[in-house]
Amino acid sequence: MIIRETNDSFIMIKQHDHAFLSGEIVKHFDASIIRSNAYWDELLHASYQHDRSWIGLDTTSVWNDAAHRPFTFSDYPLIPKLVFYTRGIDDISEVHPYAGLLCSLHFSSFFTNTSDPDCLRFLEKEALRQTELRKRLPALDEDLLQEHFTLLQFSDDFSLYMCLNRPGVAKGEEHPWFKNGFKHTEDFNHADDPLKGYWTGPHDIRISGSPFKHPFTVELFYKEVSKSSILHNGIAKAYDSADLSTHSITISSAGPLAMRE
Repeated sequence: MIIRETNDSFIMIKQHDHAFLSGEIVKHFDASIIRSNAYWDELLHASYQHDRSWIGLDTTSVWNDAAHRPFTFSDYPLIPKLVFYTRGIDDISEVHPYAGLLCSLHFSSFFTNTSDPDCLRFLEKEALRQTELRKRLPALDEDLLQEHFTLLQFSDDFSLYMCLNRPGVAKGEEHPWFKNGFKHTEDFNHADDPLKGYWTGPHDIRISGSPFKHPFTVELFYKEVSKSSILHNGIAKAYDSADLSTHSITISSAGPLAMRE
């Protein structure tokens, strides 16, 4: 899961719910920025479903004794994570090879600097998968694929921006991954800078540039699990007994000129 800690609780968000936000981001993206509308539906499917590998893993929260909090998506034990990554890409590839190729590229990008033998085996298998999927996609436009891959990663990052930050947080206090903007998004902006998000209130985010034609609202699903409940009942029972909540966020573009810090 995605975890944000407060003084008295953990905000816990399932990965598949986070991925739904990614899909909504792509759905409302200004497609005219992209070179072609080919494979748009497949990109949309990939964005909504890219974290379906976590559906099984997120059914039960697991406590991380070393960190004194639940395991998160970033520190979850590697071997089961890789197995489920593979299964998720399998499922998406069965629906359409282009969506599977995008998700394979996405997950492979997590391990570009690895020397871990298990990660290297994962990368080797995914490279073979990507070769086979490309064979099923005649006349594949590699430049368009790269744009779609970048948009998928932007949608993933922007959704994480909503999940990992306290609503309404000041720019200087944001999660460090996002203070300098969303990586590799310069081509989606009117300037040479990457797109940046700004919380302008607890329910509002503006983003520099004009990546969206119109404002839109998303619903973030989460559970707030109290630390006292975890202490008395254990993480699994505490999570199951916590109420499912939603938080509405309206997203709008700031326009051609980037907002002030």
